[in-house]
Amino acid sequence: MASIAQGSRISAARLNWLVILIGLSVLLNYVDRGAIGIAAPLMKAELDLSATGFGTAVSAFFWVYAPLCLFVGWLCDRFCVYRMFAAGIALWAVATLLTGFVHGIAALIVLRLILGLGESIAFPGSSKIFAAEVPAARRGYANAMVAAALAFGPAVGTFSGGLILAELGWRPIFWIFGAVTLLWLVPWHYVAAPLRTQSVSVPVADPVPLATIMRVPAVWLMGVGHFCTNYGFYFLLTWLPLYLVKSRDFSITDMTILTTLGFAVQGVMALVVGHVSDKWVAGGADEARVRRRMMIAGQALAAVSIGAVFFADGFAQVGACLVLAGIASALTSTNLFAIGQMFAGPRAAGVWIGLQNAVGNAAGIIGPVLTGLMIDRLGGYGWAFALTALVPALGALWWWKVVPPIKQFES
Repeated sequence: MASIAQGSRISAARLNWLVILIGLSVLLNYVDRGAIGIAAPLMKAELDLSATGFGTAVSAFFWVYAPLCLFVGWLCDRFCVYRMFAAGIALWAVATLLTGFVHGIAALIVLRLILGLGESIAFPGSSKIFAAEVPAARRGYANAMVAAALAFGPAVGTFSGGLILAELGWRPIFWIFGAVTLLWLVPWHYVAAPLRTQSVSVPVADPVPLATIMRVPAVWLMGVGHFCTNYGFYFLLTWLPLYLVKSRDFSITDMTILTTLGFAVQGVMALVVGHVSDKWVAGGADEARVRRRMMIAGQALAAVSIGAVFFADGFAQVGACLVLAGIASALTSTNLFAIGQMFAGPRAAGVWIGLQNAVGNAAGIIGPVLTGLMIDRLGGYGWAFALTALVPALGALWWWKVVPPIKQFES
C-alpha cells in the first residue's frame, strides 16, 4: 500500500491546508469543550448545580475522552484518519448544539460524554498526520499551529461566549458554537477528498502493535508529564470564569476580557515558540534538549502564575498573572506532542499519542471533581488553587529528572 508518508501523492500546498484545517479543528475543539465554563455563571444557577455537581458535569467529558484517546490512536494507525476526523467533528458539533436544550444534570452529563467521544479524534489523528508528513525542522511549526489553536480556542470561545452570555443568556452559546463547528466539515471535505482512498491514507504498511507500545516505559512517563501539564490548563479553562465572577466579583465583561487575555497571549506565544524552536533546531541545536528545557520552564512558570492569581489584587494584577500563565502554556503545549512524536516515529505516532493523551487527560477526570469537592467542603478556592499550582511544579521536576532521553523507541 502506498502512503502519503512517502510524499508522492500530496502537494506542499495541500499539506499546508491540512495543517491549517487541523489547527482550526483544535480551535473549535476547545471552543466547544470550554463552552460550559463560559456558561457557568448563569447555567449553574438555572440548573441548580452545586460546585461538586458542576465539576462532575465537566469531568464527564473526560470519562469517555481520556480512555478513548488510546483506542482512537490505535484506529488512526490502521484506518483512514481523514474520515475519522469528519465523523468525530460532526458528532461533537451536534453534542454541543444539543447542550443548549438541557434542563438537568443527567442530560448535561450524557451530552458531555458524547462530546468527549467526538473530540477524542483530535490529538491522535493530528499527531499521526504530522509524524508521517512533517520533517523535524518543521515539527515546531506544525505543532505550534495546534498549540496556538488550543489557546485561541478558549480565547475565541471566551470572548464570543461572554458577549453571547451577556446579551442572550447561556443557551445560545451552545447553539451558535455547535452550528459553527458543523461548517468546518465543508472545507475538510474538499481538501481531504483526494486522500480518502486506500492508496493515499495516512496509515503505514506496518503499524506497531498496541501491546508493544504499552511495554515502553517512556510512554507512561510522558503520560504523567502530560497529566501535570493538563491539570492547570483545565482548571483555568473550566473554573476561572466562575471564580472571577462569583468569588472576585468581576463583571461578566471584565471576566471575558481577563480570560480572553490569558488565552490570546498563549496563542500568540505558541506561534513564537514554534518558530524559535524550529530555528534553533535548523541551526544545529539538539531538538530533544530544546524541547525538554521548554517543558521544564513552562511547567515552573505555570506553577508560579496560577498560584499568584489567587493573591492578585484587582484587574491589572490578575491580568498580569494570566499573561504569565498564557506564556507558560505556550511553552508546554507547543512541545508536548512534538516530543511524543519524536519518541514514537511515524509508525507508532497514532497509538503512542493516544496512550499518552489518555493518561494525561486523567487530569480532566480528577481535577474538576476534586476542585468542586474542595470548594464545597472547605468553603472556598484557596486549597484548589494551592493544589493546582503544586501539580505543574511537580511536573517541572518530572520533565527534568524522570522523563528519559528523548529519542525514537526501538520496536
